[in-house]
Amino acid sequence: MSGTVTAVSSNGEYSFTKPNRDSITLLAGLGVAGDVHAGATVKHRSRVAQDPTQPNLRQVHLMHQELFDELGRAGFQVLPGQLGENITTSGIDLLGLPTGTLLHIGDTAIVEVTGLRNPCHQIDNFQHGLLKQVVGRDESGNVVRKAGIMSIVIQGGEIRPGDMIRAELPAEPHRPLDRV
Repeated sequence: MSGTVTAVSSNGEYSFTKPNRDSITLLAGLGVAGDVHAGATVKHRSRVAQDPTQPNLRQVHLMHQELFDELGRAGFQVLPGQLGENITTSGIDLLGLPTGTLLHIGDTAIVEVTGLRNPCHQIDNFQHGLLKQVVGRDESGNVVRKAGIMSIVIQGGEIRPGDMIRAELPAEPHRPLDRV
């Protein structure tokens, strides 16, 4: 299973969106260099308020370009970085990966998939009605989250648009992604 990096984004300040960059640098055990969400412990404000000593399982946020295409068909215009992701991908089924998958990105970087992004109401502040497009229910009533996946950095490295992504699945039995 493989794909491509289509965009990279980071922001040193708390903001819903993250500007696109020519490259980002991943730091082992921390996240994206210079990004407000980098650190060994949680940095997302709601999680800090709950318990600031929790490990940061949301160091790097990946989102698939295919979601933006789907949103476009529903009348929304969303570009890479606008939903706060660090790495926008193409050609790899991020939501279908099991927990613990290793993603080899570019020449040296490796991230471990920790779970699904749990989007919040800020998405509707960005574009009204968008939250219902990225969180819904399947025919059995189960919650379906489409707003990308979260990961931790196992091995650092520089990442640029055009870099290849290769998925290394964990040993079976696979654990499905859950929100983190």
